[in-house]
Formats: sequence, C-alpha cells, structure tokens
Amino acid sequence: MTGRWAKLHAHAAISSLGRLRRQWLGSVMTAAAIGIALALPAAFVVAMDNLESAMDGWQGAPRASVFLDTETAADQYAAIARRIDGLDGIRGVRLITPDEALTEYRQSSGVSDPLAMLDANPLPAVVVAELAARLGPESVDRLVGRLRALPAVADLRLDRDWMARLAAIIDLGNRITALVALLLGLTVILVLFNTLRLDIENHRREIEITRLIGGTNAFIRRPFLYTGVWYGMAGGLIAGLLLAIAVTSVADPVQRLASLYGSGFRPSGPGLTGTLTLVGAGALLGLSGAWLAVGRHLSAIEPP
Repeated sequence: MTGRWAKLHAHAAISSLGRLRRQWLGSVMTAAAIGIALALPAAFVVAMDNLESAMDGWQGAPRASVFLDTETAADQYAAIARRIDGLDGIRGVRLITPDEALTEYRQSSGVSDPLAMLDANPLPAVVVAELAARLGPESVDRLVGRLRALPAVADLRLDRDWMARLAAIIDLGNRITALVALLLGLTVILVLFNTLRLDIENHRREIEITRLIGGTNAFIRRPFLYTGVWYGMAGGLIAGLLLAIAVTSVADPVQRLASLYGSGFRPSGPGLTGTLTLVGAGALLGLSGAWLAVGRHLSAIEPP
C-alpha cells in the first residue's frame, strides 16, 4: 500500500514537472514573478541581519563608563574589571587607571599646568564596559542595576539615547519586514491561484474524462498541487540567486564605507541556510495557492 502511494505521488510529481517543461517560457515567467516577490521581504531580513552584525562590530557599540571610588586601592582595579567583564551582557572591558586618565585628559584638552599644581591626581579609575549591541531596554536596566551594586563603584555613565534609537530602528525594520513578507506572501498565493486556475481550465476536458472513468478528486488534484510546489521551489531558488547578486554588487562599496569608520564589516548574503529557507517557504506558499485554486475550481467541473 505504501509503495503504491509513493508511486502515485512520484508519477504526479514527474508528470507535473513535464507539463512545466513543455510550457517552459510561461513557467519561467511565473517562477520569476514568485522569485521577485519572495526576494523583497528576504532582502529586508538580510539587510536587518547585516545591520545588527555591523552594529556588533562597530566601534560605536554601546558602552558604559563605570567610575570607581577614589578611595579604591590600585591593586583592586584589575579584580573589579574582571568582575564587571563576567556579567551577562558585557562583551569586553577596558581599565583606565587614574594615571592613564590624566594622560588622556592632558592630550585631549591641552591643559597641563593647572593639573600640575594639584598635590594629587583627582581623576578616578574608570572601567569602560562594552555592552552587547542587541540588549533590550529591560536587560540594560538590569545590567545597570548590577553594575551600580558592585563595591567601589561611585558612578556610571551610559548613552541610553543612542541605545534607544538603535533599538527603535531595529524594531521598526523588523515590523516593516513582517508586513512586507505578509503582503508579498499573499501576492505569491494569488499569482499561483490565477496561474493554476488557467491550468485547470486548459485541462478541463481531461479532468472530465478522468472522472468518467472513476478518477478520484485526490488523483486529479495531485498533479496540480505538485505544480504549485514546483513553482514555489523555483521561485525560492530565483529569490536566493537575486539576493546573492544584490549583496555581491554592493559588497565592495559597503566595505569601503565601513573601513572609513575603522570597521572590517562585509555584508553577507542569505547563504545556503537562507536559500533553503526561501525554497521551503516558496514550496509552502505554492502548495497553499494550488490547494485553494484546485479546491475552488475543481468542484465546478463535472463530467458531461
């Protein structure tokens, strides 16, 4: 029984592929339309992934400046820095001792004489902690609470506005991506619905004869469903190819721009996993469109 079922599906898949090959020009145009529709939301996803990757490696990643108490002993600086580095959400730390802070201040401000008149260095030690770029507002608040609770921490400075703007941009991009994906997914289903409606009408006489000789609805429906799947898979492959071409065409200019900011970032395409995801999504949308078309129009065809 299982072998017969597999043979029926294999025959339906091969026969539907043969139909597409015989009408190759129309099939290519339909698959290309599906590929473009799939490529647009996928381009948003790839762009957001690259944006987050660029932010992760950018020197402007969010940082917290943790100022230590001036009474803290110098031999405790390194231990405090290691403790901060061990907190969740901290990607790395840099310790600036009071002497280093004084040197940096003199170099950046050009002021040295007034400081030379002081009996002691008034600047505290600072631990510059680099935060993970994808921390949400709640995670940042928890992290700030942990940092303030550490012993010897006198003050803390964090550019919350910068992080809020970044989080808002990423959230807006994700929402736009979801909306575009929904609209274009419906577009793919409608394209396949109309394409298979015409295909069913073209095979109307064949369907009527098949029903006369006892063909079931499942037997008649199966090749059309596989046709939708083939269209969707071909569209997914075309979408992956279009994305790879697009990313390759902009890779060099983006890399040159990133190098001006001291970053080695290079945009990445969908890759094998992303392409397989597009193929799977295309197949699912193709099957959905075919199922709707077949269910709607096959019931209207009765044997004479």
